[in-house]
Amino acid sequence: MKKVLIIDAPPLFREFLKEKLSAERIEVDIAQGNRDAFTKLLSQLPELLIVNSPDNYQDLLDFLEKKRSDPNASKIPTILTGPVLEQDQLRALPSYGVIKYFNKPVKFDIFFESIGRILRTNFSMDTTQCILELHLNDNIIFIEVAQGLNREKIALLKYRITEMIDDNKLTAPKIVLMMTDLALSFVDGANLEYLIDNIIADSRVVRKNVKILALDSFTKELVNGHKQYEGIEVVENLSTVLNSLVDSGTANSVAEVISDKILAATEDVSEGSVQMKFHSESGVMEEQNNGLENQLKIAVVDDDVVTLRLLKSAFSSISVQTDCFSSGSEFLGYTNRKNYDLIILDIFMPGLSGFDILNHLHIRNYKSPVIIYSNITQRETVVQALSLGAKSFLIKPQKPEVLIQKALEIINSKI
Repeated sequence: MKKVLIIDAPPLFREFLKEKLSAERIEVDIAQGNRDAFTKLLSQLPELLIVNSPDNYQDLLDFLEKKRSDPNASKIPTILTGPVLEQDQLRALPSYGVIKYFNKPVKFDIFFESIGRILRTNFSMDTTQCILELHLNDNIIFIEVAQGLNREKIALLKYRITEMIDDNKLTAPKIVLMMTDLALSFVDGANLEYLIDNIIADSRVVRKNVKILALDSFTKELVNGHKQYEGIEVVENLSTVLNSLVDSGTANSVAEVISDKILAATEDVSEGSVQMKFHSESGVMEEQNNGLENQLKIAVVDDDVVTLRLLKSAFSSISVQTDCFSSGSEFLGYTNRKNYDLIILDIFMPGLSGFDILNHLHIRNYKSPVIIYSNITQRETVVQALSLGAKSFLIKPQKPEVLIQKALEIINSKI
């Protein structure tokens, strides 16, 4: 049996690696600290060494030099993960037997591809297109799943939730799983169970604090039919979810959660040690950031001529193609022959409203993400827009850079 030794990896990364490698019948051992690492390295002589690099580059070189000086260990290939290094630092690593260096957070699919090449093992990878994102506001973990259910990302979700709970010292974590983009059926049953099982895997997640926002009837039937999911609630309305999770007795608590939590930019939360995106997804983002933004196409739908002019100018400054529409009917007619990477939509317009447009897009299964950009601040309006599938709600007016940042953030998460 092939052996892999993992040294000084953080808990999420270590456990996820161990689970994935063990499933491929690869023996995995864990070491913490140099003394334990070298004892196991020399006694086991694994086929591969995976090392989490210390923050101090010289400490890393000292470890690698000690490995290189031992005739039995010197030829064992090594994969490193760690912080971003300078080019001259990276160029020194191959002489120590380092095959690959991955910046953290690691793109896990190409990471396993590299391991497979070294061990001559083909890892089975689910390539189902899937958006799976997490963000934290107070003690509520919001999980958004769209496009499909990918078992690789779902497997990682269990560890990411635990890491988020630990890092933020959550004593009573509450979870909102948002799946309004998905229309599931019995063929998705196993993957849906896998998703829910991974969400409640941490014993600190109490089932009554897990709410699922979904529009398909199958999800509700499956959850209600499982005794082990007793306490988990499936709802179709966002305000129902929030009313049951926010602390009672706080005046206007739901409105505050919507305006201060969901609409506000998420506070910085560690991405963890592994990215929730495929390398191929990130690769497209990197190409766009290297000057290919002109491939992006955005539609702006607003009856305010000034807003149209300002947004067109803002996105043109980063070479994004921007089509402007002063009415909902004009825009919907155009979507029959063109797909957009993003739609920026006002709510109240003559003729078709923003709500009407969101309904039309949902009925036609038009997948472009939508940002609502409106001067409407009523809680009911925000809830309705988000429940109909809008990804974000920005209150007018905003600085151009705020709109650009939010737009690119949503587009990149969609790719």
